Amino acid sequence: MIAAGSSDLLLRVLPQLVLLLLIARLGGAAMRHIGQPRVVGEIAAGLLLGPSLFGALWPDGFAAVFGDVGPSSPLALLGQLGLVFLTLLMGMEFEFAHLRTTAKTAVAVALGGIALPFTIGTPLAWMLHEQLALDVPLPGMALFLSTALSITSIPVLGSILLEHGLTRTRFGVVAITAAGLDDALGWILLATVSAIVAGGGAMDRCAMMLGATAAFVAAALLVVRPLLVRFVARPVAAGEPLSLGGFSLVLGATLLCAYATERIGVFALFGSFVLGASLWNETALREALKQKLAPVVDALFLPVFFALTGLRTDIGNLDTATEWLLCGVVFFAACVGKIVGCAGAARLFGVPTRESLCIGVLMNTRALMGLVAIEVGRSIGVIDGAVYTMLVLMAIGTTLMTTPLLRKLAPEPRAAASSTQPRL
Repeated sequence: MIAAGSSDLLLRVLPQLVLLLLIARLGGAAMRHIGQPRVVGEIAAGLLLGPSLFGALWPDGFAAVFGDVGPSSPLALLGQLGLVFLTLLMGMEFEFAHLRTTAKTAVAVALGGIALPFTIGTPLAWMLHEQLALDVPLPGMALFLSTALSITSIPVLGSILLEHGLTRTRFGVVAITAAGLDDALGWILLATVSAIVAGGGAMDRCAMMLGATAAFVAAALLVVRPLLVRFVARPVAAGEPLSLGGFSLVLGATLLCAYATERIGVFALFGSFVLGASLWNETALREALKQKLAPVVDALFLPVFFALTGLRTDIGNLDTATEWLLCGVVFFAACVGKIVGCAGAARLFGVPTRESLCIGVLMNTRALMGLVAIEVGRSIGVIDGAVYTMLVLMAIGTTLMTTPLLRKLAPEPRAAASSTQPRL
């Protein structure tokens, strides 16, 4: 017999979960049908269900159905848990071996895709802070906004390359390698920003948090990784199936790493990402985890997270012409920062103009990782509702424009590969 309180919670949450999964899957399928990433459709579905449409047309109905989907709600916690496992898989996906053949160009593109967004981000943050009279700390907002503008979504970028048969092109290899470096640097930057914000700008506290973060990374590399390699990865590499005990050990280590970085004051996702990145060359374990974990993350956790992102995004926050104009400025700055920064760096290293532009357009794809970064910014209190909405729309817009531009720019477009490839 389920306790009364638990029963009430289930009766409230389960219909929400079913509705979110259904509408997210429909929205994702619709976008895939027109050649766009599922994530865009899932967020759009959340926008339709959220205060932007459903809540605006029927406030009482919205409150009755989705009145408790705040940061501490069960659905929000489910989405956050999914992100922890997603970032584990993402860390394992980084192919650092590509650096042997594309190192100089990829590093230049990655740095160009961070340097120019950071150059743009500080004055942009100041303008938003002044024009919107925001009640958030300007230094923290400037650091976070610069980081958010420099993020690239490597899962969506990889999926686009795969679907268009561009994975073995020179610009495809450079883009995916640079995106991996960008995301790795992006996590480090987000961790640094979180430490600075959590430390209240006090240098001694920030230094302690960054020192604790460095100690965690060392422990993950020198202690946790060897244990997982010995007791889980080696048996799988030898041909044994991933056992229930081994799978549980990986999940437990992931949750502990996420807990450790959350306790440090950085954020939980950094811990799971570091653990995944430490196992990047354990190919057999990566494939076994993708078979067991990725389908659940892809079918349950991520649709909930993306639909909730749309659900929390109230386009009504942008209710003046000035705010919509600022939203356009954010979008323009995001595109200039990544496309010009990355394409310019590629061109300097001898990549032909059209291929350089392809690299810049691909690196401008934010989607998944951009939304994760935006959620981190919201959770640490450096952006408010209006800026959150602007950044979500920016992440969606930069993702939507990638495929059409790539079709026009790609020197030798190839037939699309299977459109049923997993998102991870």
